[in-house]
Amino acid sequence: MNETVEEKLKLLPDKPGVYIMKNEQGKIIYVGKAVVLKNRVRQYFQSNKNHTPKVRAMVSHIADFEIIMTHSEVEALILECNLIKKHRPRYNISLKDDKSYPYVKVTVQEDFPRVFITRRVLKDGARYFGPYTNATAVHESLKLLRRLFPLRTCRHLQERPCLEYHIKRCLAPCAGKVEKDDYDAMIRAVLLFLEGRTDDVERELQFRMEAAADAYHFELAARLRDQLLAVRKVAEKQNIVTGSGDQDAVGMARSEIGVVVQIFFIRAGKMIGREHFLLQSTEEESDEAILAAFLQQYYHRAAFIPREVLLPLELPAAERELLEAWLSEKKRKAKVQILCPQRGTKHDIVAMAAGNAQKYLADEAARIKQANDQTRGAVEELGRYLGLRNPPDRMECFDISHIQGSETVASMVVFEGGLPKKSDYRRFKIQSTEGKPDDFLSMREVTTRRYVGLPENELPDLIVIDGGKGQLSSALEIIRQHAGHKKVPVVGLAKQFELVFREGESEPVVLPRHSQALYLIQRIRDEAHRFAITYHRKLRGKRNLVSVLDHIVGIGPKRRQALWSHFGTLSRIKAAGVEELMAAPGMNRPAAEAVFNFFLAQQEFRGKDKDINENS
Repeated sequence: MNETVEEKLKLLPDKPGVYIMKNEQGKIIYVGKAVVLKNRVRQYFQSNKNHTPKVRAMVSHIADFEIIMTHSEVEALILECNLIKKHRPRYNISLKDDKSYPYVKVTVQEDFPRVFITRRVLKDGARYFGPYTNATAVHESLKLLRRLFPLRTCRHLQERPCLEYHIKRCLAPCAGKVEKDDYDAMIRAVLLFLEGRTDDVERELQFRMEAAADAYHFELAARLRDQLLAVRKVAEKQNIVTGSGDQDAVGMARSEIGVVVQIFFIRAGKMIGREHFLLQSTEEESDEAILAAFLQQYYHRAAFIPREVLLPLELPAAERELLEAWLSEKKRKAKVQILCPQRGTKHDIVAMAAGNAQKYLADEAARIKQANDQTRGAVEELGRYLGLRNPPDRMECFDISHIQGSETVASMVVFEGGLPKKSDYRRFKIQSTEGKPDDFLSMREVTTRRYVGLPENELPDLIVIDGGKGQLSSALEIIRQHAGHKKVPVVGLAKQFELVFREGESEPVVLPRHSQALYLIQRIRDEAHRFAITYHRKLRGKRNLVSVLDHIVGIGPKRRQALWSHFGTLSRIKAAGVEELMAAPGMNRPAAEAVFNFFLAQQEFRGKDKDINENS
């Protein structure tokens, strides 16, 4: 403990507040709250016998600290949440990737509100629902919402109805096709739907449908009827789990993978959804500390706070009362209770949430194991089957692609640890075999360009040649004789049955049909083939483009290249106007008009030819 810290410890006040721990570089490594700052902060620098390993590690890095006094512990809690979210200190328990969770935003501050997905919560008067961890599910929910309610989607009101209106997916408030009161009524139903109060939505739609029918507005009544039927169909899928009220049921599970918290959202007695959250923590953290940290961070930015939060275990009384006071204040003085039910329906739903959290961890463990089997495990397995001394951590695979010898190319793909490393991929335009198909000579050229002059320490652990014995022999001739690399193993992969030919052996290695080693070698081969084909098609497209432009007067090699570089594809050149064509380097108006008129004449000819065929 340095002198700066010692001096500051003597001046600590006996008031509530927040303390901020910093390391030698001035980076914040921990943020905490305290009822009495003097007592809480000093505890860290007293005897560390009772400290957890995590706390001892943190204290060893503390070079300075700051304090912020507050009027109450609730204020300290709010400030702590803000600082943790802003600085994400290393030693605080925190939600993983919480900055990117999506919300559903309803712009109720606008005359004709919109509903869309956002990842930023602003104090702009809009209503926010979330956060959600599954972005795909949020998009699906929004698509359902737009099927139920014809909401406007344009950012700015248009002067006339757009396509959305004509396909009956918008009421066109921009053109005055709907009264503001009717649109507001629909938005109220949307808000109720997002809150999970489908019963209230049904009652309001039923009332409005009957009122519209009584007023002989049958088209409106029919639209409301369809919305009502759709909402009822959605509501049928929701299970009643408690008698009534709004609750969040929290379940927690932990394993060697980490900690996951599952929340079931219960609104008006119905479970309307669930979310899971991963937390960064250590084994030394107690379940109570993890749960309290999660509640602080989640409800700090939650768009809705229920009247009851159901937990799987009891929090310390002081911590629970503090959280309840804070949540009640966020809910605009409405009382919020944190409960740990011991029996009954509420206990069952908490147990179900905990069971789902445990299931998520089990699935994640299985996924990690499978991913490891397909990568590192597959590499080790392949090394055993091929009789290599060490697992081939880095593998380079080559493939040749051409059509009857034209535009011959080669690809080199790289796998490290069983995964593709695309930054090291290379492609080669073969010069030695242009116009005549010769895969053996092509393989000699590409291996010469890759391995001749390459230092030993930059060689891969395994070279894979996509082809049989012939391609393998061609590659070995260059790698062993001209390049002088004697130790790097080289194998050939036959295009049929995935037979692996090793150097100096007449019989191939047959990898077991369902082995991870076979799947890995297939992935490498397919990736090399894909990369080669993509490059070959690109060159072939360039050649075809050049051959078309050859027929245009005034377009020489330089202008052909300029058009290709500027537009990229033939279809874009065909669609370009004279002014756009002039924007390409080296083009002038006569040349641009020549290109434009050439493709225009082609189009007119095709049109006339089509008319002749149809008339005949």
